Amino acid sequence: MLSIGSYPQIPLTEARQKRDEVKRQIAQGIDPAEAKKELEEIRARETFEAVTREWMKRFSVQWQPETAKKILARLEIDVFPIIGARPIAEIAAPEMLAMLRRIEDRGVPYTAHRLRGTCSQIFKYAVSTGKAERDPTIDLQGALAPVKTVHRAATTEPKEFAPLLRMISNYDGFPVVRSALQLLPLLFVRPGELRAMRWEEVDLIKNEWSYLVNKTKTPHIVPLSRQALDILKELHPLTGPSGYVFPSPRARTRPISNMAINAAMRRIGINTQTELTGHGFRAVARTILDEVLGFRPDLIEQQLAHAVRDPLGRAYNRTAHLPARRKMMQVWADYLDDLKSGAKVIPFPAMVD
Repeated sequence: MLSIGSYPQIPLTEARQKRDEVKRQIAQGIDPAEAKKELEEIRARETFEAVTREWMKRFSVQWQPETAKKILARLEIDVFPIIGARPIAEIAAPEMLAMLRRIEDRGVPYTAHRLRGTCSQIFKYAVSTGKAERDPTIDLQGALAPVKTVHRAATTEPKEFAPLLRMISNYDGFPVVRSALQLLPLLFVRPGELRAMRWEEVDLIKNEWSYLVNKTKTPHIVPLSRQALDILKELHPLTGPSGYVFPSPRARTRPISNMAINAAMRRIGINTQTELTGHGFRAVARTILDEVLGFRPDLIEQQLAHAVRDPLGRAYNRTAHLPARRKMMQVWADYLDDLKSGAKVIPFPAMVD
């Protein structure tokens, strides 16, 4: 007796094909039970991670190096720790859904949808090479929450971003607003967080700004580049040594208004409806750091103060990868200087934040 499978998971047509294959094996003197056991042992060694790396080795030569690096980083952070060691032929839809919902629950549904698509390609490769029977991600249609995107004005190419940076550098209005406007592209924090910056949170010796993120209520560290430090040191005698770094001209007990930065951008000729908003610097930074400068997606997400978790689902602490993020922030500041000076730049695709 040999078990082929159960109906309706195994359709009658497929069952008959398997029966005929067993008859051929017997005719050739092959023990079907031993052949099945050997096949199961082979598939047990064909783990999701092993098949993924085989798939990447074959197809990544057709991709841009930055794209391959980004895809592998996403898999290593979110997928391999959960299902990487599992035989790919045994992974079913509920297991995939549980993994993707872990990603969804940390507040990055777009990443969950992207990884579902990537995993689907891997499963299809496994099916075509005989390492799996089917793609379980097909059964997840509609199981993930739809992604709601908010489009914010952000220029789509460095060559268009460069003149905007020069316009910001030449802003000659209220000094406090000028400093905030110059810091925003360097730090790419949320405008509300920048307005609320306090001198007590800034360490000009360690070159760091530490604060509590309003959106997630978690502590966050922003490494300060040389360019950012120069701006803060110039501003310190004017608004320091304590209180708000960017106080309102009407009362030092509150920061500049939430409209001050966008209003200043409009005064210097930047169209905040179609070109760039204060919040749009985050989208620009995320795209260039990834697509042009080649930094790891998880480092970028951490610096954006998005909810990033380790493979065990624990939130990274605020000092995680700080040396690497410090280097990234300096490279970013130097890149912006190059753009302003007219250095050669590389186009990059638009991004939504």
